[in-house]
Amino acid sequence: HDLAALLDFWFAAETKPLWFEGGPAFDQVCRERFARLAEVAAAGRLDRWQAIPAGCVALCLLLDQMPRNLYRGTPQAFATDSQARAVAKAAIAQGVDQALTKEQRLFLYLPFTHSESLADQEAGVALFKALDFEDALHYAEEHAAVIRRFGRFPHRNPILGRVSSAAELDYLQAAPNYGQAAAGDHQPSQAERSHQPVPSLQ
Repeated sequence: HDLAALLDFWFAAETKPLWFEGGPAFDQVCRERFARLAEVAAAGRLDRWQAIPAGCVALCLLLDQMPRNLYRGTPQAFATDSQARAVAKAAIAQGVDQALTKEQRLFLYLPFTHSESLADQEAGVALFKALDFEDALHYAEEHAAVIRRFGRFPHRNPILGRVSSAAELDYLQAAPNYGQAAAGDHQPSQAERSHQPVPSLQ
């Protein structure tokens, strides 16, 4: 029931425009409906969902994308990224992704773009090329370029208590924060600068 409710909510026509540009109201809806389920997933108590393709997608949502709504601007937003990548890698190794829709595969692959490992980033770019999802490929390539340059995502530094280098500080003056600015430290996102929706892949 929880699995179906999550997927029905996330892939509903009215939710899709909010995936990457939802704002505080959407974050609150996610918290009210799925914060507890995300905690259960983080504790490993929903690992049985990996037995079916839809369950792999649901776990990636709960461990990767949803925390960015639930815990925006805090370390917890990234805390279960590695668990999501493990789910995604296992699913892909078993060919599970081939049984999914293009939109479902998008969220199965996003954990690679959130990694600070260049190998994961390059794997993500390859996956999105095969998916033929042009917008997502563009942002996957953009994210990989950041990791190739800095070895990490500089916009996470203030959130995670990391000291930024001079080069990173210079980059952050103009770079998007992908919806994850530290509390009280708003930076205009790329979407705000261009007035166009931008996938917040991080």
